[in-house]
Amino acid sequence: MALWDFVKKQFVDVIHWTEEGEGTLAYRFPMQDMEIQYGAQLTVRETQMAVFVNEGTIADVFGPGRYKLTTQTIPVLTNLQNWDKLFESPFKSDVYFFSTRLQVDQKWGTPNAITIRDKEFGAVRLRAFGIYSYRVADPRLFHTQVSGTVERYGVDDLAGQLRSTVVGSMTNLFADSQVPFLDMAANQDQLAAQLRAKLGDGFKALGLELAGFVIENLSLPEELQKILDQRISMNMVGDMQRYTQFQVASNIGTAAANEGGLAGIGAGLASGVAMGQVMTQAIGQAIAPAQGAGPAAAPAQDVMAMIEKLHDLKTKGALSEEEFNVKKSELLAKLK
Repeated sequence: MALWDFVKKQFVDVIHWTEEGEGTLAYRFPMQDMEIQYGAQLTVRETQMAVFVNEGTIADVFGPGRYKLTTQTIPVLTNLQNWDKLFESPFKSDVYFFSTRLQVDQKWGTPNAITIRDKEFGAVRLRAFGIYSYRVADPRLFHTQVSGTVERYGVDDLAGQLRSTVVGSMTNLFADSQVPFLDMAANQDQLAAQLRAKLGDGFKALGLELAGFVIENLSLPEELQKILDQRISMNMVGDMQRYTQFQVASNIGTAAANEGGLAGIGAGLASGVAMGQVMTQAIGQAIAPAQGAGPAAAPAQDVMAMIEKLHDLKTKGALSEEEFNVKKSELLAKLK
């Protein structure tokens, strides 16, 4: 039985790899006693490359095709002793296959918000996430720098390293870009292209090619986003009196279709104008600088009267709870 195993091992080996599932970057072909016989047939399929390692040294790299392993196809072996002696193979050799197809939908994101300087806000804490794609471009370099002699090396084994590389480069790029946060959304493609170029050398050093990079979203942490939303809302409202009059006028069609027709429009319009006047007066008094040493405190009775008017408008539905609370805080501050 031992003799038959010995003889059987001398038949021409057929060396090939068909990927099972996804996620494998490098695969070591299993061979008996790690010996490759003279004249073995090596088949490398499309989207693959193979590395022949003899006694721990890379002897050659093969692209797609079919090869007969001899001293002619592997010139490096011409000086190796005993390679061409049949039934004797003292060389401990390996063949490693590498998947060169695109590894798509690789996700990246900031685990924690990063702080960058901003022209408009001074400093912001930014979150970002997206996807990227890459492939093995230099199997020799990938073998020596990353995968080594493991039997199987997968995408998941490399994911953490690549994500950290992306986030680190992104932090530096955003800090140096000088693009305000409010303009970043309009420049996402440009920022992604710059980041891809910046990451290219790092991927190349690992034997990889960064094929695509996408920034899907840039955002602030939830608490900062709420503050920004309030600021945007106030900027959109602008002149409160004009805004209120517009809101009332835009509802005339709806009121006319209801019971009573336009009968209630006068009251609604009066309420809108009154609210606008009160809000305008409140805002003006809250922000107008006093002459002389500093801001003068408003009489308590005037402030309370304004708050009562605002509360009445809130009760009638002309003023939201949030708007009422904001203006009430501004008026109460005048009492200090």
